[in-house]
Amino acid sequence: MTLPTRTYAAFLFDMDGTILTSIASAERTWTKWAIAHGLDAATFVPTIHGVQSVETVRRLNLPGVDPVAEAAAITAAEMEDVDDIEPIAGAAAFLASLPPERWTIVTSAPRALAEVRLKAAGLPIPATMIAADDIPNGKPAPDCFLVAAERLGVAARDCLVFEDAAAGITAGGAAGADVLVITATHGAAHDLAARHVRIVDYRDLTVVTQPNGGLVLALR
Repeated sequence: MTLPTRTYAAFLFDMDGTILTSIASAERTWTKWAIAHGLDAATFVPTIHGVQSVETVRRLNLPGVDPVAEAAAITAAEMEDVDDIEPIAGAAAFLASLPPERWTIVTSAPRALAEVRLKAAGLPIPATMIAADDIPNGKPAPDCFLVAAERLGVAARDCLVFEDAAAGITAGGAAGADVLVITATHGAAHDLAARHVRIVDYRDLTVVTQPNGGLVLALR
């Protein structure tokens, strides 16, 4: 495996599937919702990952369904189901090794849900975190990564995005950032993952912080 060799100004991390795994929780909640609305859960549930819940509901165009109200109800249900959420292997130690002003989280989850999941996984909540509440146009639009980079005082093109889902990979690339795909949760089956450097998790990953604060990835 060949890692990116550039020096980066900052690292931008997706949350679900990238630094923690909440896939079981999310899919339990969405499966119940899909069945209640007469959808084929097996076909529908794999489409929920990486995008804002309200957009997932909206694109179904179900008659008589208010996407905002439904998304809020789904989020409330997900916040009650956190027992098996855990960090991706090595993520906690890797995040702890980074200068706090040089990384943040960029998630499609609402802030309240993101905070609950991060606490359940024992991961830090950066003050600069971007959540669904902050960005009208969610992934695959690049806005979230552009704003995250701005909050850190750097250019998106000087950032490395850590992602797992197709929507986030697209968003990171559209923002002008490099993308590293974490395959622990979803694997590398989708075409977009195959176009980028991939690593299963963080156990073999380390970072060298340059005198100027720049970040360089390395393997242990």
